[in-house]
Amino acid sequence: MQKGVKTMRKIMVKLSLAFVFLLSFILLFSNQAKAADHYTIGTGPTFMPFQIQDNKGGYTGKHPGLEIELFKAIAKKEHFTYTFRPMELTANITALEGNQTDGILAALMVTPERQAKIDFSNSYLDVGLTLVAPTNSKIKSWSDLKGKTVAVKAGSTSEAYAESVQKKYGFNLRRFKDSNTQFNDVLVGNTVAAVDSTATVESAIKNKMKLHMVGKAYNKNPVAFGVKKGTHAKLLRQFNAGLKAIKADGTYDRIMTTYLGKNSTVTDGPKVDRSFLGLLRQNADSFISGITMTVEITVLSIIFATIIGVFLGILGVFPNKALQAIATTYAFVFKSIPVMVLAFFVYIGIPNLTGEKIPLFIAGVVTITLENSAYTASFVRGGIDAVPKGQMEAARACGISYFGAMRQIVLPQAIRIMVPSFINQFIIALKGTSVLSAIGIAELTQEGTIIIAKNMEGFKVWFLIALMYLILIGFLTYLSNAVKRHYKLAS
Repeated sequence: MQKGVKTMRKIMVKLSLAFVFLLSFILLFSNQAKAADHYTIGTGPTFMPFQIQDNKGGYTGKHPGLEIELFKAIAKKEHFTYTFRPMELTANITALEGNQTDGILAALMVTPERQAKIDFSNSYLDVGLTLVAPTNSKIKSWSDLKGKTVAVKAGSTSEAYAESVQKKYGFNLRRFKDSNTQFNDVLVGNTVAAVDSTATVESAIKNKMKLHMVGKAYNKNPVAFGVKKGTHAKLLRQFNAGLKAIKADGTYDRIMTTYLGKNSTVTDGPKVDRSFLGLLRQNADSFISGITMTVEITVLSIIFATIIGVFLGILGVFPNKALQAIATTYAFVFKSIPVMVLAFFVYIGIPNLTGEKIPLFIAGVVTITLENSAYTASFVRGGIDAVPKGQMEAARACGISYFGAMRQIVLPQAIRIMVPSFINQFIIALKGTSVLSAIGIAELTQEGTIIIAKNMEGFKVWFLIALMYLILIGFLTYLSNAVKRHYKLAS
């Protein structure tokens, strides 16, 4: 018994050293990646006319968006480099507070509440808010909203404005993470109207959405670039100096005319083949990129989750109450925390405590690994418990060590029970990656959001994505059933 405990301690020490080495490598890599005057900038996913992503989720197109063109021109003038990181608004603000990004460029309106947390640049645009309803709607004014539900974007100025007049007009609010989703919710009739920026609403209408603006623009606010309060004063100075320079040389006026001028065609968007086949063909690169990212994260996560889960599963049946408690506590903690909360904790919470950024891809793998290793540990422990205890007792009576008996006798029998569960866990992990879109990972769900934001074909794009998930999961289910048949025949 003492020999077994000593062996287990050695294993735990080695794993701890490996973990420390991995963490040190990540932190060292992050520090080396920091070059002088290179910034990570949080942006929104496609949010016309401010940001317009290409089919690969970047901003390399002819018209990457008003804010993107402004920032690129400013960076060129001030001789600094940058990396854009597209995220939803709430994730963007959280990432800024957690030091994962150096600045935020997401059509951010300057408000007193935001100024308490964010230092803003000089404004480069004034944007109003408007009420929008379906073209055939009976909503003609705010007074018609009494007792009805209105859609807003969570964390936005439109949400704050709607809240400020909610009691006056007696309507309810439903919050969404992006403009496209809230507009589609209005069009299908779940909500009667939405509140958003006039520029975004005009862009949606030009993209063939059957909406119309109700009344005039409200609550006009300046839009500016922001950094975390008390940080990156140099970046803010560079932005303001660059903005002044591009206003002086005419670049600013050219960009504004391109996106907001009366003859602008940018917000009309490219011609879109709106058939299922056309959408699939036009966005093939995005779909492939999303599937690739989903599979990469899933495979890596399952490998790590299996290693950790098997180790913890064995720990859970080891005849030592302290070690059993460690395994049980780990499984309980990471099975109890929702995946989205875990993703934000890993990507935003930990860097907020340590001051060091965690690469987005690594944050995604760690999140899915932590959740799935907890479930893996549980069914590994269950598989081992399912093997008759007499097997272990007989092996020990023959002079075989605990770990020798576990490796040679118990685990081979337990694996027959556990293998189908491993494949089922693969399926769960694959579906779980969709949650990572909340922190900006461009997996399949996030790619779908980007595509929809450009063509407003919510139903068709989500149908195609659902079909892709069905194909992936159908393949894994077939594999699971084949494995089950194999073990039945072998037994």
